[in-house]
Amino acid sequence: MHPESTSPKPAGHESPIRIHALHALAYCERLFYLEEVEEVRVADAAVFAGRRLHVQLQEEGERVELELSSEALGLHGKVDAVRTRDGVLVVHEHKRGRHAPGKDAPEAWPSDRLQAGAYALLVAERFPGVPVECRVRYHQTDTTVRFPLDAALRQQVEAAVARARLLRASTERPPVTAEERKCARCSLAPVCLPEEERLADGEARPRLFPEDDVRQVLHVTVAGTRVGRAAEQLVVTPPEGEGEPARLPVRTVSALIAHGAVQVSAQALALCVENDLGVHWFTAGGRYLGGLGGGPGNVQRRLRQFEALRQPDVCLGLARRLVAAKLEGQLRFLLRASRGDAAARDVLAAAVRDMRALLPQCAQAPSLDSLRGLEGAGAARYFGALPYLLGEEVDPRLRFDGRNRRPPRDRFNAVLGFLYGLVHREVEAAIRAVGLDAAFGFYHQPRGSAGPLGLDLMEQFRVPLADMPLVASLNRKAWDAEADFEVTSEHVWLSRAGRAKAIELYERRKRETWKHNVLGYSLSYARLVELEARLLEKEWTGKPGLFATFRLR
Repeated sequence: MHPESTSPKPAGHESPIRIHALHALAYCERLFYLEEVEEVRVADAAVFAGRRLHVQLQEEGERVELELSSEALGLHGKVDAVRTRDGVLVVHEHKRGRHAPGKDAPEAWPSDRLQAGAYALLVAERFPGVPVECRVRYHQTDTTVRFPLDAALRQQVEAAVARARLLRASTERPPVTAEERKCARCSLAPVCLPEEERLADGEARPRLFPEDDVRQVLHVTVAGTRVGRAAEQLVVTPPEGEGEPARLPVRTVSALIAHGAVQVSAQALALCVENDLGVHWFTAGGRYLGGLGGGPGNVQRRLRQFEALRQPDVCLGLARRLVAAKLEGQLRFLLRASRGDAAARDVLAAAVRDMRALLPQCAQAPSLDSLRGLEGAGAARYFGALPYLLGEEVDPRLRFDGRNRRPPRDRFNAVLGFLYGLVHREVEAAIRAVGLDAAFGFYHQPRGSAGPLGLDLMEQFRVPLADMPLVASLNRKAWDAEADFEVTSEHVWLSRAGRAKAIELYERRKRETWKHNVLGYSLSYARLVELEARLLEKEWTGKPGLFATFRLR
């Protein structure tokens, strides 16, 4: 039986519902579900402003909180204030904004009315026989709206509680609200992606997804460095004699990345996890080992993911689009080439011709194995032509002569492998932030410690985040073949200076912005990675069709 068709259990058989969640339910059922069921909460500027208002009221003596709970009602919450006026208990709620327009007088918004009514029910149960009144103060218009706890309001609260229980028991996320104006002011719009869903229906919409994340990624690359905690700060202490400790407020950091022999204290790890800040580990040679934290791992999201990706047709459809996107990205990069003599141009032209012939076959590929064959054929032509994108003035020791890895045997592959590791980390962090399981993908086979879904998603980003910036930096003569590498007879690694240079190159590229060719708004490559993970989830939780549609210019 579908979860939404079941009857709600008595309140005593499950945890009570937060009254603040009923406010979200009245505003938008999808917002309620994301916050209360999937446990996704985003504190935006409006949320912080509301918190400041309540702190200010408390400092001015205008707020006396009262925490109440009722097993019979199935509710719990913290009311702003309860006061006695002429034998009546008055429940006070404070709101930053303006009141709702009424026919004859100001009115409370339906969500505010429901919230105040729920608090009033708790107060009435705590103090039986005493009349209860609700008052909502709107500070922007300096207006107080009063209304009684009558039978109609009681019924509204009871109906909302019943609806909340049904939604909480369901694994199906409610649809995007039809009231578009609500989405523009919603803090969860970057998670919900309502405008992107509407775009899938062929309607042009404004951008609600943030253009960039202003926080920094903290890379710790010096062996022997310790990362600790002091209050709400991360403290990075280099080895003795290599500088003073650096302190970074955790709110300014989006991820902590430890390269090699770096020690991260348990206290620092706890601070990162508390703030949904991902922590990731690389070997000194640049191989990505794994990470933790950085977002919710909600069971409902993963159940939907497993249900969708165990269907062969779904996996094949997603893989077709993914391989087409990767091949077209490689093709467009080769089309930018204008270097070399006639022989080089002939090689590039042949590679472009062959890759163009492969692209239409992706849409009709009958199986994942056939797609892997197309991808392999495209990779052979792409990497065969890649050396001809390098200028003649590039140091011969830095030139590319075929892909090799684990360990890399030349300088080009040493940098390329390191950058691919950073891309993999970026994708894994986005998967965690969205709440998906990296171990369950649709294209790659499980191998080693790398999750298939991470390997799937990163295919779209190898060219824009690694290949393109690396080739451009080599043509700018940004690399020192001696100082930036450690060379042995068996492998080539980046030196300490080389790792710092590669990290700077990658982080700078991530911050570059461009206009999405389908969605029509600008965003950074860092944001694009997260957006693609969320658009993938849309394939089974909303409007499909937008995943793997972005293309390089």
